[in-house]
Amino acid sequence: MFDKKSVEILQIIEANGRIESEKIAKMVDLTAEEVDTYITELEDKNVILSYSAVVDWAKLPVQETVTAMIDVKVAPKRGVGFDEVAERIHRFPEVRALYLMSGAYDLSVVVEGKTMQETARFVSERLSTIDSVLSTTTHFQLKTYKHDGVIFKEPDEDRRIVVTP
Repeated sequence: MFDKKSVEILQIIEANGRIESEKIAKMVDLTAEEVDTYITELEDKNVILSYSAVVDWAKLPVQETVTAMIDVKVAPKRGVGFDEVAERIHRFPEVRALYLMSGAYDLSVVVEGKTMQETARFVSERLSTIDSVLSTTTHFQLKTYKHDGVIFKEPDEDRRIVVTP
């Protein structure tokens, strides 16, 4: 059932995972029931893996976290390539994302920790000690400007209602 309608539905829910089936149906010229059938099948076939929200945690009074992007150079093993080491790395709870890359480094790992020291310990004691890992380079995230297509910015000052006595 992977056809043009599947792609249209996926593009819509990727932009807004909370949109109702009735609204999607109007946009793609199907019934709400047909949209639900498409979505169920896409979920069953692991095309749709998860639904999420993009949250600007910096605006909330919660425990701050440190995000690091770690470039990893790996010695791939015969017959399994990078998959075996990638499977070991993605099992760590600190790992938020993991990508096979082209270029100077083989893997890009996004890690989240409570402090820079905790993240540094993860790299030195857990990640770099994996047999196939040859080297790592860690980059700490300082500020988010855009994530998953969403721009992070302060509300426009002009739009705020100011009440003066």
